[in-house]
Amino acid sequence: MKKRLLKGKAAAGILLLLLLVATGLLLQAFDNGLYRADAGPVEQTGAAAGGSGGEKVTIDFWFPWSGGFKQEFYETVVSSFEEENPDIKVRMTFVENSDNSQASDKLLTAIAGGSGPDVALFDRFVVNEWAAKGALEDVTEQSRKDGMEGLYYPSVWSETQYRGRTYALPWNVDSRALFYNKTLMEEAGLDPGKPPKTIAELDAMAARMFKADSQGKYKQVGFIPWQAQGFLYTYGWAFGGEWEREGKLTPDDPANVQALQWMQEYARKYNAGKLASFSDELRQAGLNPFLSGRVGFSIEGNWLLNDTGSATFEWGVAPMPTVDGKADVTWSGGWSFVMPKGAKHPEQAWRFMRYVAGREGSLLWAGRSAAGKYDLTCIPEVNARLGLDTKEHLDVFVKLLEHARFRPVSPVGGYLWDEMYRVQNLAIKQQGEPQALLDGLKRKVDAKLDVLASDGAPVREDPGQRKN
Repeated sequence: MKKRLLKGKAAAGILLLLLLVATGLLLQAFDNGLYRADAGPVEQTGAAAGGSGGEKVTIDFWFPWSGGFKQEFYETVVSSFEEENPDIKVRMTFVENSDNSQASDKLLTAIAGGSGPDVALFDRFVVNEWAAKGALEDVTEQSRKDGMEGLYYPSVWSETQYRGRTYALPWNVDSRALFYNKTLMEEAGLDPGKPPKTIAELDAMAARMFKADSQGKYKQVGFIPWQAQGFLYTYGWAFGGEWEREGKLTPDDPANVQALQWMQEYARKYNAGKLASFSDELRQAGLNPFLSGRVGFSIEGNWLLNDTGSATFEWGVAPMPTVDGKADVTWSGGWSFVMPKGAKHPEQAWRFMRYVAGREGSLLWAGRSAAGKYDLTCIPEVNARLGLDTKEHLDVFVKLLEHARFRPVSPVGGYLWDEMYRVQNLAIKQQGEPQALLDGLKRKVDAKLDVLASDGAPVREDPGQRKN
């Protein structure tokens, strides 16, 4: 009986001790601000979340770039971020974009289902459209607090805005130019030191480079307008057109119609089917058309410079030809980092965005130029510091940024792109007249804008065509 009494007292003592310990921990939690009586547990950030030895927070980062990007970006930028932010672990996941689209249906579905990532690499020109859908977190206050706006080219920053609020941080910028094969030019009896400046000169030079076998199959081509970065957007500007005027979308601009007629005539003259077979053969072999050495001229972006080490011929870069040859024309795009709606770790996500899209991350990524890389950042200070404006071949692209056009910032920007691509393909296949096709495109985008306007969404953020 005595033993049972002693055991009972011991058990009661242990229970009292546990109660006192638990009470002390709860009081400490209140003192540290980790618990609020009205709101429950508070998410830990900074050192409290792991910077001083606590458990790390893992953030999910989705990206649509395949190949070796994941490893290279991790080793170049992400690993440095994790070293400077030991309380954060970044989990990188490849999620491809939808066919012929600048965004991912998988990402949108995940956001709608509450399972989206904390951060995503996102084509900047559709930020406006996704913000209008409510698919992105507003990061205006964080951007203002950390002074992010002043870092970037003003026209690039405008692509991150919707209704005067910020929904992304710019990361890189690009421009487009004419790559020309000096070896093929010389073989065709042309001066390899004088690339074409006008559309007419391009047509005449390219015509001398087409070669076919006895069955009529192309072995070599001079130029395919819709190859690589040869979109109708590209040639609309090259022919002197605009895609937007005074806040109105203008896909039916007469110069845009003329550009589509020119593309259609190429398809008719050189047989679109035979050109497609030529391109498919190169694609199946894993070859870039221009770098294969079998294409005379190609409109490409500065990123192709990263792969030119494999070229076995002489080549050069020049501004793309225009209808009159009087002004340099290019258009720019680029990517950004966004925080999808419902991000589970917004504080850590913002710290990651601020680092990779800011000076530190941009300097690390673009600094790969020392190893033969040719990427441009959205931060003039970083570009100048790395001397990118004086690097051979890349200097052409940097100079063109002074004249760069940007696709319209619009809630229907992605839709306009997709429809432009569809109309372009119809024209190439001789399935419609350019004027009628672009008139129809104009009606469709205006109808989309009318629906948005009826819902109270602005149809335009920044009137006028933007240039750097």
